[in-house]
Amino acid sequence: MSMPAKFRKKSRTAWSDPNRQGAEVECFLEGPSFDREGNLWFVDIPFGRIFRITPKGEWELVTQYDGWPNGLKFHKDGRAFITCYKHGLLRLDTKTGKIENVLGSMYSESFKGLNDLHFASNGDLYFTDQGQTGIVDPTGRVFRLRANGQLDRLALNVPSPNGITLNTQEKHCFVAVTRSQQIWRLPLMADGNVSKTGVAIQLSGGAAGPDGIEMDSQNGILVCHLGVGVWRFDNNMLPTHLVYSDNPHHHHLANIAFGGPDKRTLYITESLSGDILMAQMPVAGKTMYGLS
Repeated sequence: MSMPAKFRKKSRTAWSDPNRQGAEVECFLEGPSFDREGNLWFVDIPFGRIFRITPKGEWELVTQYDGWPNGLKFHKDGRAFITCYKHGLLRLDTKTGKIENVLGSMYSESFKGLNDLHFASNGDLYFTDQGQTGIVDPTGRVFRLRANGQLDRLALNVPSPNGITLNTQEKHCFVAVTRSQQIWRLPLMADGNVSKTGVAIQLSGGAAGPDGIEMDSQNGILVCHLGVGVWRFDNNMLPTHLVYSDNPHHHHLANIAFGGPDKRTLYITESLSGDILMAQMPVAGKTMYGLS
């Protein structure tokens, strides 16, 4: 599936200048997520657009706003939550297209630039604050917004926290750390605190490090590795599969969502080309909170 020409608008933006080194872009697709009706939703960061593709394959522009949406996940009540690099944590009414602010700062301090998010089964929301952090500025953060409104900071020294997910038992939080080419594992204690954070996977090569990540139903972790493809690692963090494309325009396989009737089809956003790729996986994806 490819973005229709009517939605393509190649230009420089305030987002693409620092993040794409001044290059013109037509789009930068991220944050794929399915709703209960089988629509595939995703964001277009530089132009502040939220799209969905219907089960019939029709592309629809749901809304556009003055922001840089980076991630999107569904609450089980049907609302979509968005991590916006520009405005913080937002909420989208999928019926009206209205966007409202949920959390724009922490203790009066602005976020660096939110990236991705993941709901736990109890409604707690985990999200990453990436900004322009990296190895020489390892100050990216990982947060949890509990269902009762309490905000917890789980990590504050991450060199570019990106994708985030939980294992099926919700005993570990995994974070893609782009600039150090790693997947971090944050063990979650009974009281919600984090202890003994470590490196679960060390990557190398590619155009950059890991981007979007997700778990399957057997606690395998799927990792979008920019310039390489999408890895699957088993529950011992050993590689079992690599999904890739021979198309030279498909170097930015940035984020993923499981879909299809058996949840074995992996939908992959190729950010720069505006293409949505699909691959059949040997293991079904885990059940997302928004579909529970």
